Amino acid sequence: MTTVAASWLPLSPGERSVAIEVLVHGPLSRSELARRLNLSAGSLTRLTKPLIESGLLVEVPEAGAPAEGRQGRPSQPLDVVAESRSFLGFKVTEDMVYGVVTTLRSEIVARLDRPLATHDPEQVADLLAEMTSELTEEFPSLAGIGIGVGGLVQDRAVVGESPFLLWRDVPLADLVQQRTGLPVVVENDVAALVEAETWFGAGRGLDRFVVLTIGAGIGYGLVLGGKRVPCAEEDRGFGRHWILNPYGPLTPFGERGSAVSLLTIPSIRYQIQAATGREVTYEEVLALAAAGEPMASRVVDEAARALGTLVAQISNFAMPQKILLAGEGVGLMDVAGNTVGETLRAHRHPLAAPVDLEVKVSDFHDWARGAAVLAIQVLVLGTAEG
Repeated sequence: MTTVAASWLPLSPGERSVAIEVLVHGPLSRSELARRLNLSAGSLTRLTKPLIESGLLVEVPEAGAPAEGRQGRPSQPLDVVAESRSFLGFKVTEDMVYGVVTTLRSEIVARLDRPLATHDPEQVADLLAEMTSELTEEFPSLAGIGIGVGGLVQDRAVVGESPFLLWRDVPLADLVQQRTGLPVVVENDVAALVEAETWFGAGRGLDRFVVLTIGAGIGYGLVLGGKRVPCAEEDRGFGRHWILNPYGPLTPFGERGSAVSLLTIPSIRYQIQAATGREVTYEEVLALAAAGEPMASRVVDEAARALGTLVAQISNFAMPQKILLAGEGVGLMDVAGNTVGETLRAHRHPLAAPVDLEVKVSDFHDWARGAAVLAIQVLVLGTAEG
Protein backbone atom coordinates (compact mmCIF):
# COMPACT_ATOMS: atom_id res chain seq x y z
CA MET A 1 0.00 0.00 0.00
CA THR A 2 1.47 3.40 -0.95
CA THR A 3 0.45 6.93 -0.18
CA VAL A 4 -1.50 8.72 -2.90
CA ALA A 5 -0.53 12.17 -1.72
CA ALA A 6 3.16 12.14 -2.60
CA SER A 7 2.57 14.49 -5.56
CA TRP A 8 1.73 17.23 -3.09
CA LEU A 9 5.13 17.05 -1.44
CA PRO A 10 7.50 18.58 -0.75
CA LEU A 11 6.01 22.04 -0.35
CA SER A 12 8.20 25.10 -0.17
CA PRO A 13 7.79 27.26 2.96
CA GLY A 14 5.74 29.76 0.97
CA GLU A 15 3.50 27.11 -0.56
CA ARG A 16 3.06 25.57 2.86
CA SER A 17 1.89 28.88 4.33
CA VAL A 18 -0.65 29.32 1.54
CA ALA A 19 -1.92 25.74 1.86
CA ILE A 20 -2.38 25.98 5.62
CA GLU A 21 -4.14 29.34 5.45
CA VAL A 22 -6.66 28.05 2.92
CA LEU A 23 -7.07 24.70 4.65
CA VAL A 24 -7.81 26.23 8.04
CA HIS A 25 -9.62 29.44 7.06
CA GLY A 26 -10.78 28.97 3.45
CA PRO A 27 -12.32 29.49 1.07
CA LEU A 28 -10.37 32.73 0.70
CA SER A 29 -10.19 35.24 -2.10
CA ARG A 30 -6.75 35.89 -3.50
CA SER A 31 -6.80 39.43 -2.19
CA GLU A 32 -7.67 38.24 1.33
CA LEU A 33 -5.07 35.50 1.14
CA ALA A 34 -2.40 37.98 0.03
CA ARG A 35 -3.36 40.32 2.87
CA ARG A 36 -3.23 37.60 5.48
CA LEU A 37 0.20 36.41 4.35
CA ASN A 38 1.57 39.84 3.44
CA LEU A 39 2.28 38.78 -0.15
CA SER A 40 2.18 40.68 -3.42
CA ALA A 41 -0.25 39.56 -6.09
CA GLY A 42 2.62 38.22 -8.19
CA SER A 43 4.11 36.24 -5.31
CA LEU A 44 0.74 34.75 -4.46
CA THR A 45 0.18 33.68 -8.08
CA ARG A 46 3.61 32.03 -8.15
CA LEU A 47 2.89 30.12 -4.94
CA THR A 48 -0.66 29.05 -5.74
CA LYS A 49 -0.05 27.82 -9.28
CA PRO A 50 1.68 24.54 -8.32
CA LEU A 51 -0.85 23.97 -5.54
CA ILE A 52 -3.72 24.23 -8.01
CA GLU A 53 -1.94 22.08 -10.60
CA SER A 54 -1.30 19.35 -8.01
CA GLY A 55 -4.95 19.33 -6.93
CA LEU A 56 -4.37 20.52 -3.39
CA LEU A 57 -6.18 23.82 -4.05
CA VAL A 58 -9.11 24.51 -6.33
CA GLU A 59 -10.88 27.64 -7.56
CA VAL A 60 -14.48 27.81 -6.36
CA PRO A 61 -17.38 30.12 -7.24
CA GLU A 62 -17.67 33.15 -5.02
CA ALA A 63 -20.44 32.74 -2.44
CA GLY A 64 -23.66 34.39 -3.60
CA ALA A 65 -22.35 35.15 -7.08
CA PRO A 66 -23.78 33.71 -10.32
CA ALA A 67 -21.75 30.87 -11.73
CA GLU A 68 -21.93 31.95 -15.39
CA GLY A 69 -19.02 33.79 -16.85
CA ARG A 70 -16.79 33.35 -13.80
CA GLN A 71 -14.57 30.45 -14.87
CA GLY A 72 -10.91 31.33 -14.68
CA ARG A 73 -11.38 34.74 -13.16
CA PRO A 74 -8.44 35.67 -10.90
CA SER A 75 -10.87 36.85 -8.22
CA GLN A 76 -12.29 33.38 -7.68
CA PRO A 77 -11.72 32.20 -4.10
CA LEU A 78 -9.37 29.33 -3.41
CA ASP A 79 -10.33 26.32 -1.34
CA VAL A 80 -9.31 22.74 -0.70
CA VAL A 81 -11.35 19.79 -1.86
CA ALA A 82 -12.04 18.31 1.55
CA GLU A 83 -13.12 14.92 0.19
CA SER A 84 -10.09 14.55 -2.07
CA ARG A 85 -8.09 12.77 0.63
CA SER A 86 -9.02 10.76 3.68
CA PHE A 87 -7.11 10.41 6.92
CA LEU A 88 -7.23 7.79 9.63
CA GLY A 89 -7.01 8.62 13.31
CA PHE A 90 -6.68 6.16 16.19
CA LYS A 91 -7.07 6.75 19.91
CA VAL A 92 -5.52 3.88 21.86
CA THR A 93 -6.82 3.41 25.40
CA GLU A 94 -6.10 0.75 27.96
CA ASP A 95 -8.78 -1.60 26.63
CA MET A 96 -10.03 -0.16 23.31
CA VAL A 97 -8.91 1.28 20.00
CA TYR A 98 -11.18 3.99 18.61
CA GLY A 99 -10.76 4.77 14.92
CA VAL A 100 -12.14 7.46 12.65
CA VAL A 101 -11.77 8.44 9.02
CA THR A 102 -11.81 12.18 8.32
CA THR A 103 -11.74 14.46 5.34
CA LEU A 104 -8.94 16.90 4.67
CA ARG A 105 -10.81 19.35 6.91
CA SER A 106 -11.13 16.81 9.74
CA GLU A 107 -14.85 16.07 9.39
CA ILE A 108 -15.50 12.53 10.64
CA VAL A 109 -16.99 10.36 7.90
CA ALA A 110 -16.58 6.89 9.44
CA ARG A 111 -15.93 5.21 12.78
CA LEU A 112 -14.52 1.81 13.66
CA ASP A 113 -13.78 0.56 17.19
CA ARG A 114 -12.14 -2.62 18.39
CA PRO A 115 -11.42 -4.06 21.85
CA LEU A 116 -7.76 -4.19 22.83
CA ALA A 117 -7.11 -7.65 24.25
CA THR A 118 -3.35 -7.25 24.68
CA HIS A 119 -0.76 -4.53 25.20
CA ASP A 120 1.95 -6.36 23.27
CA PRO A 121 3.24 -3.69 20.84
CA GLU A 122 3.46 -6.05 17.86
CA GLN A 123 -0.09 -7.28 18.36
CA VAL A 124 -1.40 -3.75 18.88
CA ALA A 125 0.26 -2.77 15.60
CA ASP A 126 -1.34 -5.82 13.96
CA LEU A 127 -4.76 -4.68 15.18
CA LEU A 128 -4.23 -1.14 13.88
CA ALA A 129 -3.17 -2.55 10.52
CA GLU A 130 -6.27 -4.78 10.37
CA MET A 131 -8.52 -1.81 11.11
CA THR A 132 -6.69 0.23 8.47
CA SER A 133 -7.18 -2.52 5.89
CA GLU A 134 -10.89 -2.73 6.68
CA LEU A 135 -11.35 1.02 6.33
CA THR A 136 -9.27 1.18 3.15
CA GLU A 137 -11.89 -0.92 1.38
CA GLU A 138 -14.36 1.95 1.77
CA PHE A 139 -11.83 4.78 1.62
CA PRO A 140 -9.11 3.82 -0.86
CA SER A 141 -7.67 7.36 -0.82
CA LEU A 142 -6.36 7.11 2.75
CA ALA A 143 -3.32 9.37 2.81
CA GLY A 144 -1.96 8.96 6.32
CA ILE A 145 -2.48 7.68 9.84
CA GLY A 146 -2.34 9.52 13.15
CA ILE A 147 -2.26 7.73 16.49
CA GLY A 148 -2.96 9.29 19.88
CA VAL A 149 -1.63 7.59 23.01
CA GLY A 150 -1.79 8.59 26.65
CA GLY A 151 1.84 8.99 27.61
CA LEU A 152 5.14 10.54 26.62
CA VAL A 153 5.80 10.45 22.87
CA GLN A 154 9.18 11.26 21.34
CA ASP A 155 9.75 12.64 17.83
CA ARG A 156 6.11 11.92 16.96
CA ALA A 157 7.13 8.30 16.42
CA VAL A 158 8.18 6.50 19.62
CA VAL A 159 6.05 5.98 22.72
CA GLY A 160 8.70 6.65 25.34
CA GLU A 161 6.41 5.89 28.25
CA SER A 162 2.74 5.02 28.60
CA PRO A 163 1.37 4.18 32.05
CA PHE A 164 -1.91 2.95 30.55
CA LEU A 165 -0.27 0.50 28.15
CA LEU A 166 2.83 -0.19 30.29
CA TRP A 167 5.05 0.70 27.33
CA ARG A 168 8.59 2.02 27.22
CA ASP A 169 10.41 3.03 24.05
CA VAL A 170 7.95 1.44 21.63
CA PRO A 171 8.56 2.53 17.97
CA LEU A 172 4.85 2.53 17.23
CA ALA A 173 5.03 4.65 14.06
CA ASP A 174 7.50 2.27 12.43
CA LEU A 175 5.54 -0.80 13.50
CA VAL A 176 2.32 0.49 11.93
CA GLN A 177 3.97 1.97 8.84
CA GLN A 178 5.68 -1.36 8.08
CA ARG A 179 2.28 -3.05 8.13
CA THR A 180 0.26 -0.45 6.20
CA GLY A 181 2.69 1.34 3.87
CA LEU A 182 1.13 4.64 4.91
CA PRO A 183 2.87 7.55 6.61
CA VAL A 184 2.24 7.35 10.37
CA VAL A 185 2.58 9.98 13.08
CA VAL A 186 2.18 9.30 16.81
CA GLU A 187 1.55 11.90 19.49
CA ASN A 188 0.39 12.30 23.05
CA ASP A 189 -3.41 12.20 22.89
CA VAL A 190 -3.92 15.56 24.61
CA ALA A 191 -1.42 17.23 22.28
CA ALA A 192 -3.30 15.76 19.31
CA LEU A 193 -6.59 17.13 20.63
CA VAL A 194 -5.01 20.56 21.08
CA GLU A 195 -3.73 20.53 17.49
CA ALA A 196 -7.18 19.61 16.18
CA GLU A 197 -8.92 22.34 18.14
CA THR A 198 -6.28 24.89 17.12
CA TRP A 199 -6.59 24.14 13.41
CA PHE A 200 -10.25 23.26 13.05
CA GLY A 201 -12.06 23.81 16.33
CA ALA A 202 -12.57 26.14 19.26
CA GLY A 203 -9.10 27.66 19.03
CA ARG A 204 -9.07 28.45 15.33
CA GLY A 205 -7.78 31.95 14.69
CA LEU A 206 -6.85 32.59 18.34
CA ASP A 207 -3.38 33.64 19.47
CA ARG A 208 -3.76 32.43 23.06
CA PHE A 209 -5.79 29.33 23.72
CA VAL A 210 -5.89 26.57 26.34
CA VAL A 211 -7.31 23.05 26.30
CA LEU A 212 -8.00 21.50 29.70
CA THR A 213 -9.22 17.91 29.84
CA ILE A 214 -10.64 16.01 32.81
CA GLY A 215 -11.28 12.31 32.78
CA ALA A 216 -8.99 9.39 33.53
CA GLY A 217 -6.32 12.02 34.07
CA ILE A 218 -5.79 15.75 33.74
CA GLY A 219 -4.60 17.10 30.41
CA TYR A 220 -3.37 20.58 29.59
CA GLY A 221 -2.34 22.18 26.34
CA LEU A 222 -1.26 25.78 25.74
CA VAL A 223 -1.36 27.62 22.42
CA LEU A 224 0.60 30.86 22.03
CA GLY A 225 0.87 32.80 18.79
CA GLY A 226 -1.53 30.31 17.24
CA LYS A 227 0.83 27.36 17.83
CA ARG A 228 0.83 24.66 20.47
CA VAL A 229 3.62 25.00 23.00
CA PRO A 230 5.38 21.61 23.27
CA CYS A 231 6.61 20.49 26.66
CA ALA A 232 9.29 17.95 27.53
CA GLU A 233 7.22 16.79 30.50
CA GLU A 234 4.08 16.33 28.43
CA ASP A 235 1.71 13.86 30.08
CA ARG A 236 4.13 12.95 32.83
CA GLY A 237 1.56 13.32 35.54
CA PHE A 238 0.33 16.85 34.84
CA GLY A 239 -1.95 17.86 37.68
CA ARG A 240 -0.52 15.37 40.16
CA HIS A 241 1.57 18.11 41.74
CA TRP A 242 -0.72 21.06 40.97
CA ILE A 243 -2.05 21.53 44.49
CA LEU A 244 -5.45 23.19 44.56
CA ASN A 245 -6.33 22.49 48.18
CA PRO A 246 -3.53 21.38 50.53
CA TYR A 247 -6.18 19.99 52.90
CA GLY A 248 -7.97 18.08 50.18
CA PRO A 249 -8.25 14.31 49.71
CA LEU A 250 -5.31 11.96 49.43
CA THR A 251 -5.86 9.27 46.82
CA PRO A 252 -3.63 6.63 45.23
CA PHE A 253 -3.56 8.73 42.06
CA GLY A 254 -2.06 12.02 43.23
CA GLU A 255 -0.65 14.22 45.97
CA ARG A 256 -3.00 15.49 48.67
CA GLY A 257 -5.43 18.03 47.28
CA SER A 258 -3.93 17.97 43.79
CA ALA A 259 -5.87 18.44 40.58
CA VAL A 260 -5.60 14.69 39.99
CA SER A 261 -6.87 13.80 43.49
CA LEU A 262 -9.81 16.17 43.24
CA LEU A 263 -10.90 16.05 39.62
CA THR A 264 -10.13 12.77 37.87
CA ILE A 265 -12.80 10.11 37.47
CA PRO A 266 -10.81 7.37 39.25
CA SER A 267 -10.18 9.65 42.24
CA ILE A 268 -13.81 10.73 42.53
CA ARG A 269 -14.96 7.12 42.38
CA TYR A 270 -12.29 6.12 44.93
CA GLN A 271 -13.48 8.74 47.41
CA ILE A 272 -17.05 7.42 47.26
CA GLN A 273 -15.93 3.81 47.54
CA ALA A 274 -13.63 4.58 50.49
CA ALA A 275 -16.50 6.27 52.34
CA THR A 276 -19.30 3.86 51.51
CA GLY A 277 -17.59 0.59 50.62
CA ARG A 278 -19.60 0.53 47.41
CA GLU A 279 -18.29 0.75 43.86
CA VAL A 280 -20.12 3.30 41.72
CA THR A 281 -19.62 4.63 38.23
CA TYR A 282 -18.81 8.27 37.58
CA GLU A 283 -22.26 8.78 36.09
CA GLU A 284 -23.82 7.35 39.25
CA VAL A 285 -21.79 9.72 41.41
CA LEU A 286 -23.04 12.70 39.41
CA ALA A 287 -26.64 11.44 39.54
CA LEU A 288 -26.44 10.94 43.32
CA ALA A 289 -25.02 14.44 43.75
CA ALA A 290 -27.77 15.92 41.58
CA ALA A 291 -30.31 14.13 43.79
CA GLY A 292 -28.75 15.62 46.93
CA GLU A 293 -27.11 12.49 48.39
CA PRO A 294 -24.73 13.95 51.04
CA MET A 295 -21.49 12.06 50.35
CA ALA A 296 -21.68 12.38 46.57
CA SER A 297 -22.70 16.03 46.90
CA ARG A 298 -19.66 16.76 49.06
CA VAL A 299 -17.23 15.06 46.67
CA VAL A 300 -18.74 16.67 43.57
CA ASP A 301 -18.87 20.11 45.23
CA GLU A 302 -15.21 19.79 46.18
CA ALA A 303 -14.35 18.77 42.62
CA ALA A 304 -16.29 21.73 41.23
CA ARG A 305 -14.46 24.17 43.48
CA ALA A 306 -11.17 22.61 42.45
CA LEU A 307 -12.07 23.00 38.77
CA GLY A 308 -13.07 26.63 39.26
CA THR A 309 -9.78 27.29 41.05
CA LEU A 310 -7.76 25.54 38.32
CA VAL A 311 -9.46 27.45 35.50
CA ALA A 312 -8.93 30.74 37.38
CA GLN A 313 -5.24 30.00 37.91
CA ILE A 314 -4.77 29.15 34.25
CA SER A 315 -6.58 32.35 33.27
CA ASN A 316 -4.55 34.49 35.65
CA PHE A 317 -1.20 33.23 34.43
CA ALA A 318 -1.66 32.25 30.77
CA MET A 319 -4.27 34.96 29.96
CA PRO A 320 -5.89 32.89 27.18
CA GLN A 321 -8.62 34.27 24.96
CA LYS A 322 -10.51 31.02 25.46
CA ILE A 323 -10.29 27.85 27.54
CA LEU A 324 -11.80 24.68 26.14
CA LEU A 325 -12.85 22.17 28.78
CA ALA A 326 -13.12 18.67 27.32
CA GLY A 327 -12.78 15.01 28.24
CA GLU A 328 -15.06 12.31 29.54
CA GLY A 329 -15.36 14.06 32.93
CA VAL A 330 -17.08 17.26 31.75
CA GLY A 331 -20.44 15.98 33.03
CA LEU A 332 -19.32 17.65 36.25
CA MET A 333 -20.36 20.95 34.68
CA ASP A 334 -23.97 19.77 34.25
CA VAL A 335 -24.30 19.05 37.96
CA ALA A 336 -22.06 21.69 39.53
CA GLY A 337 -21.44 24.30 36.84
CA ASN A 338 -22.71 27.10 39.09
CA THR A 339 -20.16 26.22 41.76
CA VAL A 340 -17.41 26.14 39.15
CA GLY A 341 -18.41 29.59 37.92
CA GLU A 342 -18.67 31.10 41.40
CA THR A 343 -15.27 29.74 42.40
CA LEU A 344 -13.73 30.93 39.15
CA ARG A 345 -14.97 34.47 39.68
CA ALA A 346 -13.84 34.45 43.32
CA HIS A 347 -10.26 33.73 42.21
CA ARG A 348 -10.18 36.46 39.57
CA HIS A 349 -9.71 40.21 39.93
CA PRO A 350 -13.11 41.90 40.24
CA LEU A 351 -12.40 43.96 37.12
CA ALA A 352 -10.96 41.09 35.09
CA ALA A 353 -12.72 40.19 31.87
CA PRO A 354 -14.97 37.13 32.11
CA VAL A 355 -13.23 33.89 31.21
CA ASP A 356 -14.41 32.48 27.89
CA LEU A 357 -14.85 28.88 29.05
CA GLU A 358 -16.24 26.56 26.40
CA VAL A 359 -17.35 23.07 27.44
CA LYS A 360 -17.14 20.33 24.86
CA VAL A 361 -19.05 17.14 25.44
CA SER A 362 -16.89 14.62 23.63
CA ASP A 363 -16.09 10.96 23.36
CA PHE A 364 -13.01 9.02 22.33
CA HIS A 365 -13.81 9.57 18.65
CA ASP A 366 -12.97 13.25 19.16
CA TRP A 367 -9.58 12.18 20.47
CA ALA A 368 -9.17 9.93 17.42
CA ARG A 369 -10.09 12.88 15.21
CA GLY A 370 -7.28 14.80 16.88
CA ALA A 371 -4.88 12.05 15.86
CA ALA A 372 -6.14 12.27 12.27
CA VAL A 373 -5.36 15.99 12.27
CA LEU A 374 -1.75 15.07 13.00
CA ALA A 375 -1.68 13.12 9.74
CA ILE A 376 -3.26 16.08 7.93
CA GLN A 377 -0.56 18.35 9.33
CA VAL A 378 2.21 16.02 8.21
CA LEU A 379 0.79 15.87 4.70
CA VAL A 380 0.33 19.61 4.31
CA LEU A 381 3.42 20.64 6.23
CA GLY A 382 5.57 17.95 4.69
CA THR A 383 7.20 17.39 8.06
CA ALA A 384 6.53 15.60 11.31
CA GLU A 385 6.62 18.86 13.22
CA GLY A 386 3.21 20.47 13.79
